Amino acid sequence: MSAARLDGKACAEDLEQRLKQRIAECLVQPHLAVIIVGDDPASHVYVNNKIRSCERLGIRSTHIELPEDTDESVVAEHIRSMNAQEDLHGILIQSPLPNHMDEESLTELIDPRKDVDGFHPVNLGRLVQGRSDGMVPCTPSGVMEMLRWANVDLRGKKAVVLGRSFNVGMPQALLLAARGADATVTVVHSRTNNPQAECLQADVLVAAVGRPEMVKPDWVKEGAVVVDVGINRVEDSTRERGWRLAGDVHPDVASVASLVSPVPGGVGPMTVAMLMANTVTAAEQLTLS
Repeated sequence: MSAARLDGKACAEDLEQRLKQRIAECLVQPHLAVIIVGDDPASHVYVNNKIRSCERLGIRSTHIELPEDTDESVVAEHIRSMNAQEDLHGILIQSPLPNHMDEESLTELIDPRKDVDGFHPVNLGRLVQGRSDGMVPCTPSGVMEMLRWANVDLRGKKAVVLGRSFNVGMPQALLLAARGADATVTVVHSRTNNPQAECLQADVLVAAVGRPEMVKPDWVKEGAVVVDVGINRVEDSTRERGWRLAGDVHPDVASVASLVSPVPGGVGPMTVAMLMANTVTAAEQLTLS
């Protein structure tokens, strides 16, 4: 068999069309602010993608670039000022921050209602409680949207999440197990005995571990749905630029699985689309509060 493509780009385009209708009906123009510190090339690419998405949808965007040696207190002051700005609905701090900054502490300064990344402890705590009234981390919620878009029935299915990060793996497990999704979830991590055996039991496998092509065909059950969250830069002398992008899942998994998300073009576009969705939700909720 050859797996069908779980097309994140097409799913994101479909979501954007629905967001345009919500934005048209919104009482205010949704407004997203992004703070980026330093000159990390990948971070600037991600931020530019977000700015272009805002432009397509009619979301107002503010882009604050700060040099690498900026003091943490300067970022904190920007956040406090944005919290008080009534016409600003979403605040995002582009990761990674320089080593001298405490990303967790800065995230906690964001008004949870404007935390469109979904990383504030209040929003993660709501997720643990099974509540849907907070901001949900964009990548895990993007995965769920992709699965719904592809009509993947999760009820009673065995789902395995490979990776336990606070921003992807753990919230992904909670969303898969939540009422309405109703999968039975196992989280596989660096201390798991025989992770291959665990992954082989999965009807749905979400790989979010950050190791290029770690998941080989002999890790995947015949007919499984495989979502590849990983995006890794690997050396490739056959390419003019000397490198290529690779996911956490080996391309040959397509010979075993029924549905596989590509890298690039899979989860990446959905992460940006869900950031836009969170911004629109924040604008709707803050307008009514």
